[in-house]
Amino acid sequence: MSSTIWSVDEHLEDILAAVQPLEPIELQLPEAQGCVLVEDVVVEIALPPFDNSSMDGYAVRVADVEGATEEFPAVLTVIGDVAAGDDGLGAGRRVGPGEAARIMTGAPLPEGAEAVVPVEWTDGGTGEGPAATMRAHSAAPEGAGGEVRVYRPAAARAHVRARGSDVRPGDMALRAGSVVGPPQIGLLAAIGRSTVKVRPRPRVVVISTGSELVQPGEKLTGGQIYDSNSFALTAAARDAGAIAYRVGAVTDDAETLRATIEDQLIRADIVVTTGGVSVGAYDVVKEALSSVGDEDEPGSGIDFRKLAMQPGKPQGFGSIGPDHTPLLALPGNPVSSYVSFELFVRPAIRTLMGLPEVNRPTARATLVTDKALSSPAGRRQFLRGTYDAEAGTVTPVGGSGSHLIAALAQADALIVLPEDVTSAEPGADTEVILLR
Repeated sequence: MSSTIWSVDEHLEDILAAVQPLEPIELQLPEAQGCVLVEDVVVEIALPPFDNSSMDGYAVRVADVEGATEEFPAVLTVIGDVAAGDDGLGAGRRVGPGEAARIMTGAPLPEGAEAVVPVEWTDGGTGEGPAATMRAHSAAPEGAGGEVRVYRPAAARAHVRARGSDVRPGDMALRAGSVVGPPQIGLLAAIGRSTVKVRPRPRVVVISTGSELVQPGEKLTGGQIYDSNSFALTAAARDAGAIAYRVGAVTDDAETLRATIEDQLIRADIVVTTGGVSVGAYDVVKEALSSVGDEDEPGSGIDFRKLAMQPGKPQGFGSIGPDHTPLLALPGNPVSSYVSFELFVRPAIRTLMGLPEVNRPTARATLVTDKALSSPAGRRQFLRGTYDAEAGTVTPVGGSGSHLIAALAQADALIVLPEDVTSAEPGADTEVILLR
């Protein structure tokens, strides 16, 4: 273990200097969700690719419905249906003077038509006054013929979506660095892209250690507690954008832990352990990994450190295995492990993804508390709090204990008390890290 006391910023800088964005790969759209684009995507087709109707109604010529009213409707001859997926009315057919075509939402505007009148502006071909809906073609195929009465005029291009009104060939669809979410996948599919070049989502393996840990759902016996850290950190890794794998708690045996970690390297871009990094006789992470950087694995090794922070003083960082997979060893207390994840692991994951912003957003807030908050000199303290963006305030929840997981579940921010602050008075201006 290093005897140097590291600052929070020094430890993070050391991690980020060693973590490089993952190599880009070409992925099918469903697999690209959550990934970061590494190239600009330029539109190659117009969207929509043709003039089409935004309403169910009738495609008409403007002159034929000019001045139409309920008292004096325009009476037009219906010459056919145009449904979504059709290619207009068919070869050589067009809407001529005194004619109309039934048209469905998304269907191409037929030749000769200049506007669409919604079905509600017509009698729907029934001769019975304004229609509420259009009769289904399968139930009333005769609706594609006969006459329709139009009760309102329509301006040119009314209810027509113009070709290219969304995007045109040559437009920038998405820029490199964009995260591929559901709307982006929809756009990519709409412009005909089936694959994109992205940095894949990092694979994070989370391993908790401790012979006292029992899986939720099992019965506790004397001295045992439920393993909460591996669940919380796996969820946090997914929230950060990673593909996360949770490994069941490993007992306090150095050889078992090392074998477990080595078995997991095949599916890991980063390994996170929790527990076993302090100074106890059973802190097996240190025992198992302190000798990793030997002649068989040059350039690898785990450095165990003390940080000037509370909670989360003991930390470990380095690489393991033939691919020098980054490993972050976090403390075992629930709050310590979660705070450490937010400060160090989340930025590492976001760096692997190739994102420009890797840290949680921060804000300034007025401290709302009944009494001053104390903080140890020389340490940066992170307290749980609830942030009110509208009021610009933050209120502590729970105490400073690193085991108080119930308070953590209520918090949506971390209150940061710098190393040179030993007391934060009510009303003090504080920095907060926003967790949601």
